[in-house]
Amino acid sequence: MTDPVETPQAEIDDVARAAEVLMGHRESIDRLDAILVYTLGERFKHTQAVGQLKAEHALPPSDPTREATQIARLEDLAKRANLDPDFAKAFLNFIIQEVIRHHKKHQE
Repeated sequence: MTDPVETPQAEIDDVARAAEVLMGHRESIDRLDAILVYTLGERFKHTQAVGQLKAEHALPPSDPTREATQIARLEDLAKRANLDPDFAKAFLNFIIQEVIRHHKKHQE
């Protein structure tokens, strides 16, 4: 019968410290995810109101000039936040398309 290989205490301590750090990061990520969801909910509340207003006044559901300005603004913010500007642009484009879809539904 062979003796089990013992793990040095220092290695066990390192793993335990890593697990604590990981847990802290995950708690922060969970809080940030909640902030993102609530922020998107608030944003869509306002874009729904904009869609209703556009429908009431026969305004087009999309505003390419505004969208281009917003994308440029978000790319700049992303650079300052050390976030990939291409990701930020793709994310905002996704949101814009969803908003336009909602605006078109208001006009039906």
